[in-house]
Amino acid sequence: MPAVTIRNLSEETHRALKARAAQHNRSTEAEIRAILEAAVQPEGRLRLGTALAEMSRNVGLTNADVEALEEQHRAIKPAEPLRLK
Repeated sequence: MPAVTIRNLSEETHRALKARAAQHNRSTEAEIRAILEAAVQPEGRLRLGTALAEMSRNVGLTNADVEALEEQHRAIKPAEPLRLK
């Protein structure tokens, strides 16, 4: 995996990164990775899972609803194949 070295980082910036990492309950290195990843992600990027979860919350869909739909789907008998004589 690639590595990056940052030289001449001020003490003030380093302290601020450490404090921010502590607020997010992660290491300074993990915090820097998160900052860099967020900085290079394209704006307006649609994440399908996130979008679907948000839509479900907006309409009030619960896990019980999903389970009921899955159960209903399992209860449907598949169509019989056409038999030609």
